[in-house]
Amino acid sequence: MPYLKLRDGAELFYKDWGNRNGAIITFSHGWPLSSDNWENQMVYLADHGYRVIAHDRRGHGRSTQTWHGNNMDTFVDDLEELFAHLKIKDAVMIGHSHGGGEVTHYLGKHGTNRFKKAVLVGAVPPLMLKTSANAEGLDKSVFDSFRQAMHKDRAQFFLDVPSGPFFGFNRPGVQKSEGQIRSWWQQGMNTSFKSAYDSIKDFSETDFTEDLKKINIPVLVLHGDDDQIVPIEAAGLKSAKLLPQSKLKIYKGGSHAIHNINVDEVNKDLLDFIKS
Repeated sequence: MPYLKLRDGAELFYKDWGNRNGAIITFSHGWPLSSDNWENQMVYLADHGYRVIAHDRRGHGRSTQTWHGNNMDTFVDDLEELFAHLKIKDAVMIGHSHGGGEVTHYLGKHGTNRFKKAVLVGAVPPLMLKTSANAEGLDKSVFDSFRQAMHKDRAQFFLDVPSGPFFGFNRPGVQKSEGQIRSWWQQGMNTSFKSAYDSIKDFSETDFTEDLKKINIPVLVLHGDDDQIVPIEAAGLKSAKLLPQSKLKIYKGGSHAIHNINVDEVNKDLLDFIKS
């Protein structure tokens, strides 16, 4: 399994699958997961001739559990090291949830020289936190409750989230997947407590507004209108308006995890956008 030693000695785990000579697609995962959460899309696109690359964010999955650096600036600087190491160019960058924030801030901070397109899936930009200027956001008490739940019983909290709002399994008539719940729990528990805890502040309080305005490549925004984790009114709809070149698709009844639940539809939308 490939690892890259970063500037501070931490090791970043990554997957590099598919056609080594194919066009490159990168994936950034959501909180508190790992690159495993993208496996359906990675296999699908690799089968269509692409080279697909996904990392475990520091502190997550198989990467080093660092005590410090659990913030967006560090995360995207790690990515730039990985992309330089792999000589990434003319690629498509895809991110879900917290990973969508990572994509947005990477492109805002490091520019678009390596990428020709991007995709945000249920992504946290521009700002999840409710403020006087962001009335559609969520109250800080919501994120405080996440932190309290982690301190009280992280293992149970990491069962409750996927059993309910993350996949939308708490909606009437929805068929619950025990496998999806167990996979989410396993990925979450493999993430360090410190990284998962610190990242709550990172994904909820980071303002990506200026990053979105800087992105000068086409961006596909995919968001479920029943996203209970990252409400579409505070995120996808606003991001699509701020991005200079956006295309928005709303998944009717879609949960936060449309790439895990609406797999065939998301895969087709990604392939169509990448090929367009």
